[in-house]
Amino acid sequence: MKLWEIEVRPADGQVDREGQKLLNEAKSLGCETISSVAKRTVFLLEGDFDESAATSIAGDLLVDPVTESATLSKLPATTVTADWKVVTVMFRPGMTDNVGETVKKELLDRGWKIQAVATAHRYLINPNVSEAELTRFTQKVLANEKIERVIPGPLNISTIAVGKPYKFELEEIEIGGLNEEQLMALSKSKQLSLSLAEMKTIQQYYSDMGHDPTDIELETIAQTWSEHCSHKTLAGRIKYQDDKQTVQYDNMLKETIFKATMQIRHSLGDNDWCVSVFKDNAGIVTFNDEYDVCIKVETHNRPSALEPYGGANTGLGGVIRDTIGTGLGGKPVCSTDVFCFAPFDIGHQDLPKGVLHPRRVAHGVVAGVRDYGNRMGIPTVNGAVYFDKRYIGNPLVYCGNVALIPKGKDDKKVQPDSLIVAMGGRTGLDGIHGATFSSDILTDKSETVSAGAVQIGNAITEKMVMDVILQARDRGLFTAITDCGAGGFSSAIGEMASETGAEVWLDRAPLKYSGLSYTEIWISEAQERMVLSVPQKNWDALRQLCEAEGVEATILGKFTDTHRLVLKYGDEQVADLEMELLHDGRPPVIRDAIWKCPDVVIPEYPDTKDIDCNDVLAKMLAHPNVASKEWIIRQYDHEVLAGSVVKPLVGVKNDGPSDASVVQPDLKSERGIVIGCGMNPSYGDLDPYWMAASAIDEAVRNCVAVGANPAKIAILDNFCWGNTNRAETLGALVRTAQACHDISIAYMTPFVSGKDSLHNEFSYHDGSETTTVSIPHSLLITALGQIEKVTNAVTMDAKSAGSLVYLVGATKPELGGSLLHEVLDLTGGQVPQVDHHSAPSLFQKMNQTITAGHVASCHDLSEGGLAVAAAEMAFAGGFGMKLNLTPLAGKTSCKTDLEVLFSESNTRFLVEVPAESRDAFEFDFSGQLCYCLGEIVDEPTLSISGLTGREVIRTDIAKLKEAWKNGIAWEV
Repeated sequence: MKLWEIEVRPADGQVDREGQKLLNEAKSLGCETISSVAKRTVFLLEGDFDESAATSIAGDLLVDPVTESATLSKLPATTVTADWKVVTVMFRPGMTDNVGETVKKELLDRGWKIQAVATAHRYLINPNVSEAELTRFTQKVLANEKIERVIPGPLNISTIAVGKPYKFELEEIEIGGLNEEQLMALSKSKQLSLSLAEMKTIQQYYSDMGHDPTDIELETIAQTWSEHCSHKTLAGRIKYQDDKQTVQYDNMLKETIFKATMQIRHSLGDNDWCVSVFKDNAGIVTFNDEYDVCIKVETHNRPSALEPYGGANTGLGGVIRDTIGTGLGGKPVCSTDVFCFAPFDIGHQDLPKGVLHPRRVAHGVVAGVRDYGNRMGIPTVNGAVYFDKRYIGNPLVYCGNVALIPKGKDDKKVQPDSLIVAMGGRTGLDGIHGATFSSDILTDKSETVSAGAVQIGNAITEKMVMDVILQARDRGLFTAITDCGAGGFSSAIGEMASETGAEVWLDRAPLKYSGLSYTEIWISEAQERMVLSVPQKNWDALRQLCEAEGVEATILGKFTDTHRLVLKYGDEQVADLEMELLHDGRPPVIRDAIWKCPDVVIPEYPDTKDIDCNDVLAKMLAHPNVASKEWIIRQYDHEVLAGSVVKPLVGVKNDGPSDASVVQPDLKSERGIVIGCGMNPSYGDLDPYWMAASAIDEAVRNCVAVGANPAKIAILDNFCWGNTNRAETLGALVRTAQACHDISIAYMTPFVSGKDSLHNEFSYHDGSETTTVSIPHSLLITALGQIEKVTNAVTMDAKSAGSLVYLVGATKPELGGSLLHEVLDLTGGQVPQVDHHSAPSLFQKMNQTITAGHVASCHDLSEGGLAVAAAEMAFAGGFGMKLNLTPLAGKTSCKTDLEVLFSESNTRFLVEVPAESRDAFEFDFSGQLCYCLGEIVDEPTLSISGLTGREVIRTDIAKLKEAWKNGIAWEV
C-alpha cells in the first residue's frame, strides 16, 4: 500500500479568503508577529495505485480546475519549504472524517483499490513568527485538540489506516468488597457518574446474586440510570421549603409539569387535541384530517463546550432522529435552535483554562446547526441567542425539530420474536460515555478525560435513513422504532425491550474500524443510527429496500419474552440483566430544596431630562441579546420545502426580527404551524417562578402575535441548571417547575415534551484556588401553535403611513432583570410578573381581531419594552412612528417616563391598525387595556412624547436600525 498526499490550493489569481480570515483572527488574538497566513486542503489516499493514478484521482474528483490547483506528494515526507512555518491539522484517529469517508466511497464505486482516505488542513505562516504566538494561534484558532492532532513541519506519517485486531476477553468488575470511598472512586474512574446510593444498590444486587458484574453490565446500568436518560433529579423525592410553604414531592416532575398536562387534557374531555405526551421521543398533537404534528427540543451542551461544531451538529441531528423515531416515524418539516453564549468581547487572556473563546464556540455551533439542517433539506425557521458571562464554561445549545406524522401512526409496539435491526451509520468510538458525561460537571480537565464523548455527524447518511424509514413505515415493515441517542444501543434497545426482553448479538454490529470491544460497541453514541423492531417475515422486504437506497441495515438480535437483557459477543454471554433492575431498580433521589425570595429593592431611576433616551435606546438595540441575528439566520436555509410563510426575518428589506415563524407543512392544506419561544435567564436571578411564568407568556404571545390560535398551543420545557446537589439551586428549579404547573393550567397550554440538563457548572484551577462558575437558571419554553389559514398570518413590520398604533396590555413598573438595568448598570427592581387571570382572554381577543383582518402588523413587547418594540416595527417596515404616552397617564402604576418606555411587563403587544379598522379593533378590545398612542408616519423618525406630553425620544430610524444591525455584525 502507498500513501499519497494531494495538497489543494487556490489557483493563480484566486484570493485565499480563508487565509485572509485567519490572519484577521490572528490579529484579534494579539499575535503581532503573524503577518501572513495561507490555507491548504489536504487529501491523504492510501491504496494500491501509482503516481499517475493518484494524479488522475486528484484531477477527476478532488480539484476544481477553474479555481484550484494541486500538488501531489508521496508520504512520509521529510522536508518542507523554508519559506513558511507549516502546521497540518488532522482528525485524531477514530474521529469521524465525513469528507474522507465520502471520497473513499466514491473511489471504491469507481473501482479504485483504496484502503483509507483522510482529510487535513494545512496552514502556512510567515517563517519569522514567534514560537509562542504560533502555539497560541494554533491552539486558539487553528485546531481543537479535543478532536484534532497538530503536526508541525513535514507530514512524516506512513499510514492513515485506523483499527487493530480485537482479542475477546470478558472483564468482571470487583465491587463486592469495596467500601464507600472505593465505590465512589470506581464510579469516577469508569466515568459512571453514579451516586453513592446507586453504587451501593448495585453492590447489594450483585452480592445477592453471588458474583460481580461484568464491565458491560455495570456500564449498562450507569447509562440507564444517568441523569440524561432517567431524569432522576426532576423525578426524585424532594422536600421543598420557601418563605411560605413546605411541600413534599414523591416525584416532582409528575406532580408539577405532568400533572398540569393531565389536568388540561381532562378538562378538554372529548376535545382533547393531545395525541401522545411524555411517553415517546417527541410529543404529538392533532393537526389536520390527514396528519398529526410532533415536536421535540433537546440540549447538547457539554459536547458543544468541548467541540462546538460536532456538538451542535449532532445536537440537531439527534433531535431530528427523535421525531423520525416518534410513533412509527415522523417526517421532519422544520427546525428551531436557541443558543446561550458568554459575551464575545471577553479577552483571550481572561479565559479560564480549558475554555474555548465564545466567538469560536459561536462560530462552531452555528456552523454545526447550519450544515446539518441545510444538508438534510430541513428549514431552520426559529430561534434566539442569549448572552451572559456565566455561560463561559457551559454554552447552551438547544435544538428542536417539528415533524408531520400520519394519523394512526403514533403508537408503537415491540413484539417478542421480532428482529432487532440496526439501520444507518456504523459504530465507532465517538460518543463513548456521552450519557454519563452529560450528567457530570465540566472541569478544565474535561477536554482530555471526556474527549470520547464528542461525536461528529453525517447529515447525508441521516437523510438517506429518513427516506428509507418513511417508506418502510408506509409499507408496514416494522412495529416499533427509536433512535440511538445518549447511551447508544444500550439505551435504545434497553428502552425498546423494557416490557419484553432482548437478546443482542454485539459482534454483528457494523463497525467503522476494527478493534472495538463489546462494551464500546454497546455504549458508543456514533451518529445516524436507528433501531427497529421488525417481524421476521418482513426482514427480506426491509433489507431489499435498504439495499436499493444505499442504507446499511443489520440484524443485531431478537426481542424476547424473558424480561431480561442478554448480551452476547460471538458464543460468549457478556451480560444478563433484569429489566426490572434497569428500569425500576434505581434508588430514588432524595434531596432537600430551599428557596428564599430576595427582598425587592426598587432603584431610583433618573429623570428623562437628565439622560439621553435616544442614546439609551440605541444601546439597547445594539445589545447582543436584542441586536440582529442576521449573521446566523442567513447561513440557514429557511426556505427549503417551500412551506415557510412567516420567516425569521421580515419587513420591507426582509431584515426585521419576526416574533415567531409560520410554516405550511402540508401544501395541500391551508393550515399552518407556528413556532415561538420564550426565555430570559436574567429574571431567574431575582425569582425563578416569575422567570418561568414570563417564558411561557413570551412563547405564547410570540405565537399569538403572528396569528396563532391561543386555544391550541402546546409547549415544551427545557431546564438547564447548575449543580442541583445544592439545596438552593434545587430550590430554584422546584420553584420554576411550580410556575410551569400554574401558568400552564391558567393558559390551557399543555406540556407535551421536555428535557433537562443539570449540573451545568465549570470548575477550574487558578493557582491554588478552585473557581466554579454556574450558569444562570435557564428555562427555555418552546411553543407549537396552529393557525387555521396561513393567509391570516401577520408580521411585525409597519405597513403604511396613517395607520394607528395601539398598545395592548398592562404596563407596570417591572424592570427587575431588564435590559434597561443592564444598560444603566442598575440592580434590584420588580421582576416582571404575569396576570394569569387576564392574559388568556387578552390572547383570545388578539387572535380574534387578527383573524378578522383588523390588524396590519403586530409585535410583542419583550426585552427593552415599548421603545425597542416601536423602533423595530418602524425600521422593519421602513417608516417612522410618532407616539404619545399621555393616554397612559393615570392608567399605569409607572411614575416615570423611563419606566413606561422600557418596562418589560408581560402580555403586551404593539399593534398597527388601519385607520378604517379603528372602530372594529376598539370594539374587539372593549373591556381590555388598549390605548391608541399614535400613528405610523412617512418621516423616517421615531418620536415618543412622555406621560406629560414632553418629547423624550426623537431619533432617526436609520440610526436605530444601524445600531441594531451592527451590534454583532462583525461576526459575518
